[in-house]
Amino acid sequence: MSDVAGKPCILCCAITGSVPQKADNPAVPISIAEQIESSHAAVEAGASIIHAHVREEDGTPTSDPERFARLKEGLEAHCPGVIVQLSTGGRSGAGQARGGMLPLAPDMASLSVGSNNFPTRVYENPPDLVAWLSSEMIKYGVTPEIEAFDLSHILQAIAMHQAGKLHGKLYVQFVMGVKNAMPADRAVFDFYLHTMKTRAPEANWCAAGIGANQIVVNEWAIAAGGHTRAGLEDNVRLDRDHLAPSNAALIARAADLCAKYDRPVATIAQARDILGLKAA
Repeated sequence: MSDVAGKPCILCCAITGSVPQKADNPAVPISIAEQIESSHAAVEAGASIIHAHVREEDGTPTSDPERFARLKEGLEAHCPGVIVQLSTGGRSGAGQARGGMLPLAPDMASLSVGSNNFPTRVYENPPDLVAWLSSEMIKYGVTPEIEAFDLSHILQAIAMHQAGKLHGKLYVQFVMGVKNAMPADRAVFDFYLHTMKTRAPEANWCAAGIGANQIVVNEWAIAAGGHTRAGLEDNVRLDRDHLAPSNAALIARAADLCAKYDRPVATIAQARDILGLKAA
């Protein structure tokens, strides 16, 4: 029996993102109603966290707090207890507009603590904006999920948490496979994990892979005792020849890997306890 057997695994579903469109996969949920329906199915498949972006009706990314409010309300009504994690990502807005939804006090919000290159642009996270976003999360009691695209982001997150600049328990997600950023490289993954275990042993961590790397990184994370993320934001295909029919299908695939490694899929209540969130 492995030392991770029996440890619940939190499955996060990244339902929409800012990039995939219906033209890429008709299953990508764009409207609020579609997002709620897709999230409900993903929760039934095992997701306990819904990582959410919002779009205009034409699919354009936005940070509109009103749309986030409608989505949060719908998720709470139709997915009772689910951990709502709203995105403060830079593809949806600029400057402090990226945190305009934080007064809604979701359970969690994504937070990038450093800049890096994306395929066609610099993903800018200047120190003053990171400091403001993290202070708003403290103000409204929002636990950040640190999206680490580079080793320096992990080290910065640990330093910020130790300095009391992040709300709640430290939770770091390794994002691997974004072009021009960190590739899905096993040696890098292992070093990331070593860094977390030696520098922040009490912290929780998860990992996400982009595109075809999704299932690869899912398995690395599950086998190593961490948590993981799947969904149409990161990957619109099951394989080279088949589009993913839903967010639920990608979560179900991750749940199958949990079974392979004798790890129960975390219930919503278990996920809340692991992450130090208040009970639903």
